[in-house]
Amino acid sequence: MTSLDLLSAAFIVLIGLGLLGIVILFIIDISQTKDAVRHNYPVVGRFRSIFSKLGEFFRQYFFAMDREEMPFNRAERDWVDRAAKGEGNTIAFGSTKNLKVPGTYIFVNCAFPTLDEEAVDMQPVQIGPYCPYPYNAPCFFNVSGMSYGALSTPAVKALSHGARMAGCWLNTGEGGLSPYHLEGGCDIVMQIGTAKYGVRDAEGKLSDDKLREVAAHDQVKMFELKMSQGAKPGKGGILPGIKVTETIARIRGIPVGEASISPNRHLEIKTTRDMLDMIEHIRSVTGKPVGVKAVIGGSEWLEEMCVEIHKRGMESGPDFITVDSGDGGSGAAPMPLMDNVGLVIQEALPLVSDILHKYGLRNRVRIIASGKLITPSEVAWAIATGADFVNSGRGFMFSLGCIQAMRCNKNTCPTGVTTHNPRLQKGLDPEDKAVKVANYCKNLVEEVQTISHSCGVLRARLLGRRHVRVVKDSGHSVPMNLLYPRPEILPEYKDQAEAMQPLDE
Repeated sequence: MTSLDLLSAAFIVLIGLGLLGIVILFIIDISQTKDAVRHNYPVVGRFRSIFSKLGEFFRQYFFAMDREEMPFNRAERDWVDRAAKGEGNTIAFGSTKNLKVPGTYIFVNCAFPTLDEEAVDMQPVQIGPYCPYPYNAPCFFNVSGMSYGALSTPAVKALSHGARMAGCWLNTGEGGLSPYHLEGGCDIVMQIGTAKYGVRDAEGKLSDDKLREVAAHDQVKMFELKMSQGAKPGKGGILPGIKVTETIARIRGIPVGEASISPNRHLEIKTTRDMLDMIEHIRSVTGKPVGVKAVIGGSEWLEEMCVEIHKRGMESGPDFITVDSGDGGSGAAPMPLMDNVGLVIQEALPLVSDILHKYGLRNRVRIIASGKLITPSEVAWAIATGADFVNSGRGFMFSLGCIQAMRCNKNTCPTGVTTHNPRLQKGLDPEDKAVKVANYCKNLVEEVQTISHSCGVLRARLLGRRHVRVVKDSGHSVPMNLLYPRPEILPEYKDQAEAMQPLDE
């Protein structure tokens, strides 16, 4: 038999197998009743599901404009990518951003901007003045809470080393403190979620011994009590069972392979008084600053908290509040919560800052802003609005190589950032990505300072609401200090407010 005969025979066999496959799929589709489209249009109906799954990828690369995508558009992702690679971040031929969209913020440049030689380097800010071990936080931009479990081993390693090189802190997320967080030598914020992972006893309650064990690490600078998060306010953390490996189970203190679902709130905390009691307890056990993380909906509890702090004394308050945005995060969450519950950071941040100011506590409680703030303009806006620090999760995920594949909860992340599949993890080299993490942080900080110098201030934390204008429905902008005017400090709290150390000293 000639080679041509062999090729002909192989071709006929392949055609036959293909036809046989189509017949089998036809029989399967026409026989099932779970999918009406496949039943009514056998075989062909399968393409609907295929195209639906591939649609987000085609839109990302071929159809969406640079500023159209959600949750992050191509222009934002490209900026992070260039910053992480240490490449030039200049653009040509004008902005592609529509500056007349309502809500757009525009920085007010000064006629006589700050000269480079006049500028002042970023200054450390103290958190926890009443603690035995206060934290002088060196950087205003830091890694947000993303747990080991939600993130892969190489991803956490890269973040740890990169954060140390950049001089910023790394928040553990609610999954507990792992050796990979400590490996790089960076400053660490230990987050305590509702399940108390990493600091729980056999019954799942907060363990003072475990708290002391974690606090004994000099790298652990603060503790963050997570009340709620933007992706799922009113619901606990979700880690699918497929991602609960032996190592993760050991660190968290949970069974291997079972879904890790946290309670939807701390069982011990029913009121603001309970919350302050818990903060004081953790602070007394660890000796380190303790704050809370919350997505803001109703604000009554914040005012109740402020009144209670004044009753107990300034030292009783949280050392910081992390204000999370209500439009989602990096982990798995129900769509109704991610889409529709909780205020976005643009509304929540000025609200929290103003309440603390009104009660004379703004110089006592540091504010950390979190929620889709990944570019210099967004970070500069947050600082001008009232934040002392900004945390980013997905910005640092992009610096690790994330391509917004939207597979964080599937264990199939194609870049190795959020998967525990060893084959997929091999594509993420911690040593290489650590450099990109550091580059991203350093370049963002530098460009925030550039914005502040354009506004005529010596350093970024001197930015205020007067330096920002917000576009209204008419297409015209108004000063943000008129849109969100600072309230007057209540008379009964003025003396305490004046006694506190100013924010930027």
